[in-house]
Amino acid sequence: MKVFTQPLRGRASQTNPDNRFSSFQREAADDGWQQPNRDDPEQNDEEQSVPTQLLIDHARTVITRNDSPDVPLRLSINPYRGCEHGCAYCFARPGHAYLGLSPGLDFETKIVWKPDAANCLRKELAHPNYVCQPIALGINTDAYQPVERQLGLTRQILEVLHETRHPVSFVTKSSLIERDLDLLGEMGRAGLLQVMFSITTLDGALSRKLEPRAAQPQRRLQSMQRLAKAGVPVGVLVAPVIPAITDAELEAIVAASVEHGATSGGYILLRLPREVSPLFRDWLARNYPDRAAHVMSLMQQMHGGKDYDSRFGVRMRGEGPFADLLSQRFTLASKRYGVGQRLATLDCSQFKPPRDTHPQAELF
Repeated sequence: MKVFTQPLRGRASQTNPDNRFSSFQREAADDGWQQPNRDDPEQNDEEQSVPTQLLIDHARTVITRNDSPDVPLRLSINPYRGCEHGCAYCFARPGHAYLGLSPGLDFETKIVWKPDAANCLRKELAHPNYVCQPIALGINTDAYQPVERQLGLTRQILEVLHETRHPVSFVTKSSLIERDLDLLGEMGRAGLLQVMFSITTLDGALSRKLEPRAAQPQRRLQSMQRLAKAGVPVGVLVAPVIPAITDAELEAIVAASVEHGATSGGYILLRLPREVSPLFRDWLARNYPDRAAHVMSLMQQMHGGKDYDSRFGVRMRGEGPFADLLSQRFTLASKRYGVGQRLATLDCSQFKPPRDTHPQAELF
């Protein structure tokens, strides 16, 4: 396991543990030999940086189907695997283990993308047996994460969905989504689009620790407002709610979101599946050592004594008095500020399969 002697700039993970499928597991141990070299610019007292690497995924299909009762949409597309936002709490981190990579620092710095995603999508939508249903774009990792500025993959996919009048929804914590307002505004006004902004905290300093490369909370609210003014139905996802860290802000986040155009909302409790639990515990120990035990105690109270309970209906809400209190608080806040707890109904009747890309198709 890679050990860094200085903090990593812009990265929530400070470790890179072996994935659970490795034939061996390494543990970090300080034997006193590794000391910072003050003459080495890469080992000084300042923070180090780790560059992002791009890896190609040669997938033949891009639409993923799920039957989870916790997720209202059955179809999703994830242009990227891994996420530069580097959120310390990201539930998608364990997926990097299937790639032979670490759910720790690798998840934030080794981003897998699908260059042919738009063409794959076009073929799937053109299949005679395809039945139109709303697609969630970027449900595991953010479709508008920083590398999208360079690659434009989400834009290419969105152009196909716009062309075919296909309904789509986003969950994002990025202001980069404003780049595509020319398409999003038209789709939103036509009942083909919903955008949910994920907001964990309104505290900028805390946000930099939790989600170091995501847009600042106030910037997300600005993007929410601009999309709403363009005719896009927008909502807020207070996610994740972290006991004893961010839960006190639940009502304030809902209120601020309504002020910036949100008409729907929801919340998700912190999820700690597989490798996320030790990674988040490490983050707590570095950033909130005084309350780390209290945070994990509350998490375990809501998950039957464990850090995480993967059962449907429980994994996103928890059980017990504290979980019930969160639910009641969000319900009351929704009523107080006029936020609906259901997604906008997206129109599937406008869908038209894509035309054949062969040049002769234009003759008919």
